[in-house]
Amino acid sequence: MTRRIVRTISQLTAAAVFTFLIILFLDRNFRLLPNAVHEYMPQHHHGLVVTDITITTCSKINLFSSCKLDPESWHRVEKNLYLDKSWVSSAYVHVQRKKEEELVADDKVVVGVTVGRLDPSTGVKGQADEKWESRPAGLWVLRSSKPTASDSKKAVTAIDVLFGDDAVEARDGWQLQNMALLLDASHDIPSAHITVRQGTQVEPIRPQPRVNDNGKFKIMQLADLHLSTGVGHCRDPVPEKIDGEDCMADLRTLHFVTRLLDEEKPDLVVLSGDQVNGDTAPDAQSAIFKYADLLIKRKIPYVSIFGNHDDEGPVPLPRSGQMALIEQLPYSLSVAGPDDIDGVGNYYIEVLAQGTSKHSALTVYLLDSHSYSPDERQWSGYDWIKKNQIDWFRQTSEGLKKKHKEYTHIHMDVAFIHIPLPEYRDATSPYVGEWREGVTAPKYNSGFRDALVEQGVVMVSCGHDHANEYCMLSSNKESKRPELWMCYGGGAGFGGYGGYGGFVRRVRFFDIDMNEARITTYKRLEYGDTTGRIDPQIIVDGGSVVPPKEHS
Repeated sequence: MTRRIVRTISQLTAAAVFTFLIILFLDRNFRLLPNAVHEYMPQHHHGLVVTDITITTCSKINLFSSCKLDPESWHRVEKNLYLDKSWVSSAYVHVQRKKEEELVADDKVVVGVTVGRLDPSTGVKGQADEKWESRPAGLWVLRSSKPTASDSKKAVTAIDVLFGDDAVEARDGWQLQNMALLLDASHDIPSAHITVRQGTQVEPIRPQPRVNDNGKFKIMQLADLHLSTGVGHCRDPVPEKIDGEDCMADLRTLHFVTRLLDEEKPDLVVLSGDQVNGDTAPDAQSAIFKYADLLIKRKIPYVSIFGNHDDEGPVPLPRSGQMALIEQLPYSLSVAGPDDIDGVGNYYIEVLAQGTSKHSALTVYLLDSHSYSPDERQWSGYDWIKKNQIDWFRQTSEGLKKKHKEYTHIHMDVAFIHIPLPEYRDATSPYVGEWREGVTAPKYNSGFRDALVEQGVVMVSCGHDHANEYCMLSSNKESKRPELWMCYGGGAGFGGYGGYGGFVRRVRFFDIDMNEARITTYKRLEYGDTTGRIDPQIIVDGGSVVPPKEHS
């Protein structure tokens, strides 16, 4: 009896699965199910599908000229294709979108987008209902009226615009059109490129950082990349030319970063602010994608905080908007952080111990140090980390201590900010590396250094002052006991200033050995001694801050 029941259940299950597969096949190919049922099928696009795309151009001189279409029918991508750099013209991409279940018989779904001067279908035999349609600026759109078009992986579900001949697409599922839109723009305006997502949105990969099996973990700090929209302009390059070629800022910066990524193979990259050079990056997204693309291709997790230049410019993308983009990129561990404290990008990540351990071996804190002083009359210069940020840091650190004690080795905490702390100015403290320029720390001291020491953070590193690249030991004033190493990353980007007697761009690394609870730091150069480790020093040993060794 039992055997008969089991056999019957197995037969019914097999029949149900077979029936489901038949329905799935028929619906995918012939769209037989009603919308109310189809929207629960796996192939259904739960977002919007694009039904048409066009470009509007308008004159800034003619008051009756408009770049707006009916907002009930068209969604405008809010990026002027001339980046507000043309005296006479503006242009915008417009997109028609619908939910799949709202499509009617007369609707067509966009299944292809390209840019060129010639009809893409020339010489190609195609379907009668799928002809490339011409749009302004060399844009061609392929639309399908097939009932199953909206379910196809070719169905276009989002459109965006990136800028510059060096533009790259960093998002999964998106395809950048290499040929720029054919606009009547001067050479100083970065080219505009359509980028397209087909199919459903892909959830970004967010790996969990973990100490390697040998107990080692390496952090690469990229400070002050100063990337632009387009290739940018070099400032104070050393040397001015390489192999006779003029310096192009972003190309040279990214080539430098690429070389170090491949040679050093870091486990985590910390972008410590001023990734974007706001004044030369009218489209911050294009600049962000350039550095992200390098890390994503190498499957390296990364975290970001902002500097004072990231959201500068005539029409800047605010920090919240930039972080929303960064959060959705593959391998990005960046988050905006709590809404109820000052700044965007106050958060921490845990680096787990080797193997399959679920215990944290290393905590990395990241805080927004803001930009310019909110009280120029009393405290001119730069902003400071606010009390509610410090309170958040203390509460978070205290809340993690019990869990961190479960780690069988010595747990360590490190921190990254952009603008240096006032204590970086202490000329009586020992330091290793070069102090080339004045420390532009805030004049108001909010006490973050003391909070770091109180919570047992062994090292904090910043950027901001490009030509400074020292690590300074901060000790207890009374006992003289070493308490905290305060490091500079050193400026890496050619879009930011250099100078100060021929400063060579550089990048700082932190080589962490959890077997010994030891942190060794050093720098790598873009020019000159490009293979050596500059100023190598042990800053933490046995989990404790240690003074610099005397060199004979």
